Amino acid sequence: MSESCLFCRIARKEIPAGIVAETDGFLALRDIDPKAPFHVLIVPKAHVASLNDVKDAKLLGEMMRFAVSVAEDNGYAKSGYRTVINTNADGGQTVFHLHLHLLAGRRLGWPPG
Repeated sequence: MSESCLFCRIARKEIPAGIVAETDGFLALRDIDPKAPFHVLIVPKAHVASLNDVKDAKLLGEMMRFAVSVAEDNGYAKSGYRTVINTNADGGQTVFHLHLHLLAGRRLGWPPG
């Protein structure tokens, strides 16, 4: 974990957050600027700066399975949802700790923009 990273600090419970679900390896927390009625961030507790820095594909598989379980537990698996990982500045990443956006609760358009 990184000392100053926002998501690491949330994982260590130093900063309160709207945690929706938690496992030993991941958190699901409400996005502070939601783009859909249900918008949570799936965050690994281990610090990884971006998708470019993932060294173990197993982490991504576990992250996706956790996202599916959060969608199921909140009633969005059947109606549908979107998952997005923004990578680095031009990709829209603003917190440099790997996280997946899970959006649901309305029909999502394409292209996302």
